[in-house]
Amino acid sequence: MICKVSDFMKDLNSLNIEHLEKWFTDESTIWIPPSNEISGKNRILALFRAIFRRYEKIEWQVSEIFPLGDQKYFYQTISYGNMVGKDIYENSICTVIQFSENGKIIYLSDYFKDTKAFN
Repeated sequence: MICKVSDFMKDLNSLNIEHLEKWFTDESTIWIPPSNEISGKNRILALFRAIFRRYEKIEWQVSEIFPLGDQKYFYQTISYGNMVGKDIYENSICTVIQFSENGKIIYLSDYFKDTKAFN
């Protein structure tokens, strides 16, 4: 299942919503600050569309993946990029992700070291 995390992050880095669709269902829930927690495939994909529009460039590099059991993982990422009209930034992120038995994302929650870039 650790490769599922890597596969998901590869699809996220593509910045292609069509590549992300396969990961979510109507029962999926994500929380990516500064947005509120949201549920449902269509709402999640709309959030990713909005996130991608805010950036001229964004990329994530996973550095560590830790299995927590029950299809749940904790992983560390560094994101690089710049929001439209803003300077380049780098941010450390920790993510908790849980997959269903068939490999869909049940829950994903990000924790950012620095939230200045969102203000």
